[in-house]
Amino acid sequence: MKDRWNREINYMRISVTDQCNLRCCYCMPEEGIPCIDKAELLTFEEIETIVRVGVSIGINTIKITGGEPLLREDITKLIKKIKNIDGIKQVTLTTNGVLLEQFADELKESGIDSININVPKLTRKKYTAITRRDQFIQIIQGIRKARDIGIHIKLNCVARKDMTEEELFGFAMIAKQYPIDIRFIEMMPLGFGKKYDTYSNENILQRIKNMFENDVNLSNFAGNGPAIYYEFDNFIGKIGFVSAVSHKFCSACNRIRLSADGNLKLCLNYDQGVSLKDVLRNGNQDLLINVMKQAIYEKPKAHCFYEKESDKVEMKNMVQIGG
Repeated sequence: MKDRWNREINYMRISVTDQCNLRCCYCMPEEGIPCIDKAELLTFEEIETIVRVGVSIGINTIKITGGEPLLREDITKLIKKIKNIDGIKQVTLTTNGVLLEQFADELKESGIDSININVPKLTRKKYTAITRRDQFIQIIQGIRKARDIGIHIKLNCVARKDMTEEELFGFAMIAKQYPIDIRFIEMMPLGFGKKYDTYSNENILQRIKNMFENDVNLSNFAGNGPAIYYEFDNFIGKIGFVSAVSHKFCSACNRIRLSADGNLKLCLNYDQGVSLKDVLRNGNQDLLINVMKQAIYEKPKAHCFYEKESDKVEMKNMVQIGG
């Protein structure tokens, strides 16, 4: 369906947990944050119901997120159920990769279409400093396992000014040598991300261009979200950029988000939304389609990063919202 700004909304990101086994410095404090009570989490049956209603109004692409979604028991069973719903074109997953090696075969069997893996640094020491957990070896093993069994992989890296030429070259070489796409994501001023300055992806792109003499072209490839991809001559993978701050893409936004506790969120930057869990648990399942349609129709026109704050601006951290 279309919202009031005539945007086609067909993509829903579903958080299945707010728990995480890392403590990335731009996401949460080292001691963690209070988690949602288990009884308040959407059940898989409730998620499936919401997805089916979503399909009836035009949702055809699902991203499973967290927290860390692989911490949710039987998550691959949920993925398989969603994948088998008529009208769903694609189901993907975002993970930090710590448990990926363990779950790779099950994810492949579930029919997962692609996996995004958050990799902030390419050395064990720097990775541990960012995530506050020594899990770098497990991440690499998970990436290799998923690659070897034929799962399409994208590596996500938050763009930061302190990234060295050596680090950027390392990420670029992964895309050069393997069928793995690298995506640089601008730091958004949300939660603990407000402590860090946004570093424009234009700077990252120019620095990578300067490293390679071969041609680079804007790719015709279009993912499910706002990423813009570039293809370098002699590269197997692509290099993409999600530039929410420097290149505001709100006019083409096609997504909504479902939090782990059942709140349908229309824009990352605002705390506006509607509790689909309350609708379901109050016995109003027949009203669900109308509630979703009305909420989507009223989706905000654009985010307001760095503009004058209001009482509607989101104050939660990303792990609580859903990545």
